[in-house]
Amino acid sequence: MHDGVRLRAYAAWVFVCVVWGTTYLAIRICLDTVPPLLMGGFRYIIAGGVLLAGLAVAGQTLPGRRAWRSLAVLGALMIGCGNGGVVWAEQTVPSGLTAVLVAMSPFWMVGVDAFAHPRVPLTTRRVIGLVIGFAGIVLLVWPQLEVGGGRGFIAGVVASQIACIGWALGSAYSRRRGHGEAKDENVLATAAFQMLFGGVCLLVSGFAIGEGPRLAFTTETAGALAYLIVLGAVGGFTAYVYALKHLPVATVSLYAYVNPVIAVVLGTLILKEPLSPRLAVAAAVVLSGIALVRET
Repeated sequence: MHDGVRLRAYAAWVFVCVVWGTTYLAIRICLDTVPPLLMGGFRYIIAGGVLLAGLAVAGQTLPGRRAWRSLAVLGALMIGCGNGGVVWAEQTVPSGLTAVLVAMSPFWMVGVDAFAHPRVPLTTRRVIGLVIGFAGIVLLVWPQLEVGGGRGFIAGVVASQIACIGWALGSAYSRRRGHGEAKDENVLATAAFQMLFGGVCLLVSGFAIGEGPRLAFTTETAGALAYLIVLGAVGGFTAYVYALKHLPVATVSLYAYVNPVIAVVLGTLILKEPLSPRLAVAAAVVLSGIALVRET
């Protein structure tokens, strides 16, 4: 690989690590006046539209209508369920801890793969990783499991894991598509359609549960939403695709370890979110389990 290309690829990876790590802070700021599902709806409809417009101007081939049904399923799972669960969780769970909980996605991916392919055995390393990760989650939520207390926090933890499940199911379905009808599709175009379909899903859901009357914007929340759209969605995913094209998957996947660290630090410094020794230890245990579960 040319040195210039390699340098740009690593720069793109660093961009992904930093920007996706800061999106948890931006989501928390946006939640001050923008309800969670409407926030996700606006974010991904606009981001998907911007990406599609750019690809159309560049003369890129877009997926035909025959692919829209499967892309709608992916959008509902990965954007609707995945992002919807994350923003819902941040209503009651600190942004940094939400990032740690969302990093549990590899656990659910292992579970989905084991269910879909029962002949593929779990390795000892992965089983140990699953046990360690589960222990970290128990350590994280155990003090909140008091009668009459901590229900909002627990609901947020559940929402974060629903997000992980949606992402895992969507990833499995995406891999299956990739070996069939989607083999020659433009990755950015596919992502744009997923954003549009997922954004519509979130927007409709938000209005259906009555989030409309609570919608308002301030300078801070509007700026946070713009950040999520321009850098978090459009810029972040474009950089991710570029890095994935030119760097090993194992290298690119390390962003999943960097994001929670950035999110925890920013949440503590800027939002003054509490970070007790117990929470820090629990986060470290969860990340250790992830390190064992994730493929090398």
